[in-house]
Amino acid sequence: MASRNKLIVPGAQQAIDQLKVELANELGVNFGRKATAEENGAIGGAITKRLIEQAKRNLTK
Repeated sequence: MASRNKLIVPGAQQAIDQLKVELANELGVNFGRKATAEENGAIGGAITKRLIEQAKRNLTK
């Protein structure tokens, strides 16, 4: 299912897709349509965690 969210930064979709693949590899889970909801949820949670950590680092600079 395609996302209805519109990205406003050019090239952001490619960066997000690459991040999903990297996190799936790090977590050792499948990714995509054939993955379970739990596997895809783990990737989404890891993305959120990583983005929050990055935002915290940027705020402390």
